[in-house]
Amino acid sequence: MNWIVTGSSRGIGAATARMAAARANSVIVNYSVDREGAEAVVTGIREAGGRAIAVQADIAREADVVRLFETADREFGAPSVLVNNAAITGGFRRVEDIDEELLARVFAVNVTGSFLCAREAVRRMSTRHGGQGGAIVNLTSRAAALGSPNEWVHYAATKGAIDTLTVGLAREVATEGIRVNAIAAGLIETGMHAAAGAPDRVERMAPGIPMQRSASPDEGAEAVLWLASPAASYVTAAILPVSGGR
Repeated sequence: MNWIVTGSSRGIGAATARMAAARANSVIVNYSVDREGAEAVVTGIREAGGRAIAVQADIAREADVVRLFETADREFGAPSVLVNNAAITGGFRRVEDIDEELLARVFAVNVTGSFLCAREAVRRMSTRHGGQGGAIVNLTSRAAALGSPNEWVHYAATKGAIDTLTVGLAREVATEGIRVNAIAAGLIETGMHAAAGAPDRVERMAPGIPMQRSASPDEGAEAVLWLASPAASYVTAAILPVSGGR
């Protein structure tokens, strides 16, 4: 199977890319600016005997998304699995402090980018277009349901849009060989927290999780791999919480 994992230079995306490649899949490791991180993921995959290449593309840009998928077609063939993982938080801000530029960028990456990638995937996977079917797994967040007040309501709102995309697209292409699902990630040990300006956030919040701990990126990746696998063949339009009960 051929995979495209957006935003896979670190975190759950990187863990997903490594895990998919270890299970005999070819993987496109997408990145926007972190070339070093993406190349490290690819090197690790190749050293373990897997197949992967790094492809730079800002998924908020339609031309970049088209180029990303055309590169995948050329290098490995039409994708069997798309993981819509790439996202930014926009940092910690109250709604009263958000400006138009920040809001536009967060929605462009998190929402528009996911729609554009899903569009390109459907055009290749759908039996309606002569494809062989496939799976799309979106990365959403428990923030969509919790709202994330005083932190990132703007980010949470984009993940609410991804929830809607997941359910709507799943029902739209259910008879075309494509399953669409999502994981709603909780508190995961990734660089996202430090990048947003709170490197201690995981340690601070972990005691408030019912399981009283955070999750590793691999735990998120395992859920993605399951949703994309034949083991989940009758699962579509599902949003699976991976959140320790939060």
